[in-house]
This record gives sequence, structure tokens and C-alpha cells, in this order.
Amino acid sequence: MNAVATLLPYWAVASLLVIGLYITIAAGNLVKKLIGLGIFQVSVFVFYIAIGETLGAGPPILDARFTRYVNPLPSVLILTAIVVAVATLALGLALAVRIREAFGTVDEAELAPLTDSTLPPSPDAGSQP
Repeated sequence: MNAVATLLPYWAVASLLVIGLYITIAAGNLVKKLIGLGIFQVSVFVFYIAIGETLGAGPPILDARFTRYVNPLPSVLILTAIVVAVATLALGLALAVRIREAFGTVDEAELAPLTDSTLPPSPDAGSQP
């Protein structure tokens, strides 16, 4: 039972990773893709937390009660990764709103024909050899 309990976070990481990757690839809606990306990022957070865990260790504060301490580096990396994830999600949602305003949809299948006909020609399009 103890071996199963120690592997549980890694099974959660693998499950979240696969679910997030599948949603990101399979979904046609841009907002659903962002949700899948968020789930994928959470799997990375859980992975870092799982590898940073030390059984029987105390917080990284000097105290006579503790002889072993948890490494604070994974926690610091997770805080930074959470900030990056929130910024990525905010930018993605802002782009989705602008795409919705410009084209009236956030579905990839409906956007593909719209983007080809509504984009202006590139300035170097006529200079191809």
C-alpha cells in the first residue's frame, strides 16, 4: 500500500498531462484549448511539488525540532510558474476576445476560411522568384 501511495502523485501528473494535451490538440474552440493548456500546466505544478516532497522533513526554517528540511527551490519555481501560467491564460483569453470581435467566432474550423480571405496581402508577396 505504501508503494501505491508514493506513486499516486505521479499517476495524477500523468493523467492531468494526457487530459490537458488531448484537450489542447482535439478541441476546436480556442477557449477550450486554453482550458486544456491550464490543465497541462497544473500537471507540471503537481510534478514539481511531488519531486520536491521529502518525507519526515520540516519547513526550511531553522528550528531545533527539525533535523531534515524541505528544499525550498521547487516551491519558488512553482510560484514563478503560476505567475507565468496566469499571464499566459490572460493573454490567450484577451486574444480570444479580440478574435471573437473581429471574426464573430472562436472555433478553428470556422476561422480557417475567414482568415484566408480577410487578411491583406503581404508586402513581399509579389517579390517571390
